Amino acid sequence: MTLPEIIPVFPLPNVVFFPRMPLPLHVFEPRYRAMVRDAARGAHLIGMALLRGEWQQEYYGRPPIFATGTVGEMVHVEELPDGRFNIVLRGLREYTIVRELERHAYREAVVTWRAADSAPLPLGARDAVSALVRRYLALRGKEVGEEDLLRGSVDDETFVNFLAQHLDVEPLDKQALLEATTLAERAQSLADVLEFRLEELRLHPGGAQGRAH
Repeated sequence: MTLPEIIPVFPLPNVVFFPRMPLPLHVFEPRYRAMVRDAARGAHLIGMALLRGEWQQEYYGRPPIFATGTVGEMVHVEELPDGRFNIVLRGLREYTIVRELERHAYREAVVTWRAADSAPLPLGARDAVSALVRRYLALRGKEVGEEDLLRGSVDDETFVNFLAQHLDVEPLDKQALLEATTLAERAQSLADVLEFRLEELRLHPGGAQGRAH
């Protein structure tokens, strides 16, 4: 698929989206209903972005967002009787915003695209991340349900991006993972985040982190 220079951008306060991952969304604001309708008539692409700073003060305007996000292809679109939508995006590629446009009520941006990184992870990196994930989930009292994934049944990019998107860590940590310029850097950053959280849980067992979602 040839990715366009201009994409619609859907900012949310607690969602960081990664390539190859699915993302179900319920769209209810009028401006973003219009975005879904326009995307469905066009390239079927929507870019997800994380809100930043004091976004609550101007949520219904154009609050600040992080420049790096992921675009997804709408693989499922369900319009509800009252005009809301249930959609599912499939992550395609990371983008960086060059500038925003003001042609619609919803947000839209001129973007550049991250080159695909096909290099495998360094030897041992995957096992190291897997071990940290198991320790982290065990300390949080969670079942290790990703057994097949962690045993190597998927490629390196899917492995890293699945954990980056789904593990229970802060959105700002996930944004930092998204901004890593290579898959190897993302895996190392993920290991660093997990090491930090493990130390935090060791020092404060039972302490809950301030998740935003």
